[in-house]
Amino acid sequence: MIPVTELRYFADTQPAYRILKPWWDVFTDYISIVMLMIAVFGGTLQVTQDKMICLPCKWVTKDSCNDSFRGWAAPGPEPTYPNSTVLPAPDTGPTGIKYDLDRHQYNYVDAVCYENRLHWFAKYFPYLVLLHTLIFLACSNFWFKFPRTSSKLEHFVSILLKCFDSPWTTRALSETVVEESDPKPAFSKMNGSMDKKSSTVSEDVEATVPMLQRTKSRIEQGIVDRSETGVLDKKEGEQAKALFEKVKKFRTHVEEGDIVYRLYMRQTIIKVIKFILIICYTVYYVHNIKFDVDCTVDIESLTGYRTYRCAHPLATLFKILASFYISLVIFYGLICMYTLWWMLRRSLKKYSFESIREESSYSDIPDVKNDFAFMLHLIDQYDPLYSKRFAVFLSEVSENKLRQLNLNNEWTLDKLRQRLTKNAQDKLELHLFMLSGIPDTVFDLVELEVLKLELIPDVTIPPSIAQLTGLKELWLYHTAAKIEAPALAFLRENLRALHIKFTDIKEIPLWIYSLKTLEELHLTGNLSAENNRYIVIDGLRELKRLKVLRLKSNLSKLPQVVTDVGVHLQKLSINNEGTKLIVLNSLKKMWKQRYSHCGDVPLPTCPGDLQGG
Repeated sequence: MIPVTELRYFADTQPAYRILKPWWDVFTDYISIVMLMIAVFGGTLQVTQDKMICLPCKWVTKDSCNDSFRGWAAPGPEPTYPNSTVLPAPDTGPTGIKYDLDRHQYNYVDAVCYENRLHWFAKYFPYLVLLHTLIFLACSNFWFKFPRTSSKLEHFVSILLKCFDSPWTTRALSETVVEESDPKPAFSKMNGSMDKKSSTVSEDVEATVPMLQRTKSRIEQGIVDRSETGVLDKKEGEQAKALFEKVKKFRTHVEEGDIVYRLYMRQTIIKVIKFILIICYTVYYVHNIKFDVDCTVDIESLTGYRTYRCAHPLATLFKILASFYISLVIFYGLICMYTLWWMLRRSLKKYSFESIREESSYSDIPDVKNDFAFMLHLIDQYDPLYSKRFAVFLSEVSENKLRQLNLNNEWTLDKLRQRLTKNAQDKLELHLFMLSGIPDTVFDLVELEVLKLELIPDVTIPPSIAQLTGLKELWLYHTAAKIEAPALAFLRENLRALHIKFTDIKEIPLWIYSLKTLEELHLTGNLSAENNRYIVIDGLRELKRLKVLRLKSNLSKLPQVVTDVGVHLQKLSINNEGTKLIVLNSLKKMWKQRYSHCGDVPLPTCPGDLQGG
C-alpha cells in the first residue's frame, strides 16, 4: 500500500501558492487529506488482516447454512459426510464439529468466496476512496500545474510578494497616513510670508491670468498639489523601480485573457458533479458491507463441501469508515457548491480599487480586468492587505514619487556643485539635461542665480524652490513644466527672466502669465497662426512689467497681442529665421505708439529699441 508520506505530494502545493487559496480551498484540502487517511488505513487493514474466514455448512437449506442446528437430537439414521468425523455426543450434549480440511483448503475457500461472493463495494471500498480523493486533489490543483495558468500564477505570486515586502510600499502607505493625520502643506517650513502667499495663490492666479485661462482647471494650467516624499536608499529605490516595470508588463500580459478564471470555474464544476456521483452510489451500496456472507461455490470436488458460511472481519470497521467518508464528501460538496455560487454571483473578471483610492492619496490607481482581476479577488479572500500594498505599484503618482527619490540619490549636492558654471553675464548657472525630474538637492544651492532645464519630461517645480533666494532667471527648453502653488507664489515675486523653447506652442505653460514681476521673456518655437495658436500667448497682456520680449519663430504676421504689449516694452526682438513678415501694419502702429512721445527726436536717442530679423 502507498504510504501517507508519498500521497502528501498530491495534496501539497508550493507554499507560495497558499495566498491564492481561499478559505474554501484550504478546507477542501484538509478534507482530502482525511479522505486519504481513510483510504490508506482501510487499505492497510485489508492487506494485513484476513480478508475472509469461511467454514463449511453441514446442514444446508436452500443453499444456505441452517442456523437452527442445535445438536444430534434429531431422530432417524445419522447421516454421513465425507472427510468429516462426528464426535459422539456425551450426556451434556454436542461439543463441536470437526472438519478434515487442511490449512491450504481453508485458504483456498477463503480466497474463492472473497473473490466471487463478497460484494464489490465492500471489497474495493478503500481503493474507491483513494481514487475519488485523488481526482478531487487533481481538480483542486490542476490550475497550479497546467502550463498556461501556472506560469501566470507563479509570476503573479512572485511579483505580489516582492511588492508586499518592498520598503517603498511601506513608505508610500505611511505617507498616506501622515497626509491624512497632518494636512498641513509641506511648504509650511518656509518663512511666514511665503505661507500666506501660498494659501491665497489660487485666488491670485485666477485674478491675474486672462479670462480664457480662468476657465481652465488648475491641472490644465500646470498647477499641482503635492506633499513631500520620504527618503529611500539607492538599492531599495532601484529594486522598487524594477518592480514598477514588472507590474506594468505583467498587467499588460495577464489582462489579455481569462484562462485562469475559466479553468478554475471548470474544475469547480467537475468537483460538484463528482460529489453528486459519489453520494448517489455510495449511499445506495453502503448497506452491502456485511459481516456474515453466505458462499455457495462449485468446489465440492476439491473440499467436499459446496456451501460455506463466511465472516468479513473488516465489515463493521469499513461500514463506520464509509459513513464517515460519506459525511466528509457531503461537507466537501457543499463547499464546492458555495464556491460555484460565489463565482456566479459576482463579476470576478473586474476588480475595482475604489476603496483604496478613497483611503489613500493615490487616486489614479486603475481598475483591472480578466485574469488579473480574478487573481486579486482570490487574494482578497486570503488577506485584503496584499491587494492594498500591491496597488501602490499600479499608481503613476507613486511611480513619480519613487522616480524623484531615485533622482535625489543619484544627484547629490556635491555632484551638482561640480556642474555649476559662470555664464557670460557672470551669473552662477546650473544646466540640467535629459533627467527624469529636478533633484531636490538643486534647491540646496542657495547661491544659484540661473536654472536651465532642458528635455526634462513631466517636470514639476516644487515649493522648495523658494530656498533659491538668488534665483532670477529660468530656462525651460522643451520642458513642459508644471508648478505647485507655493512655488508659483515665490516665482511671481522673484523671477525676472524666463526663456522657453518649444516645438508645439501647447508646451508653453499657462502659469507663466501670472509672473507679475517678469521683465524678460524669450520664446523660441513655432508660433504660426494655424488653428488659432495665438490664443495660447494671449496671456502676454497680463505681464504688465515686461520690458524685453524676444521671439524666434517663423511668423507670417505679427500677433495682435505683441502689438498690445509693445506699448510698455523697452525692447522687442523678432528673429523670423528668414520668413518675411507680410503684414507690417501692426508693427508700424506699435512703433508709432511706442515713440509718439519722442517728437522730432531722432529714433536712436529715444529710449527703447526694436530689432528684427
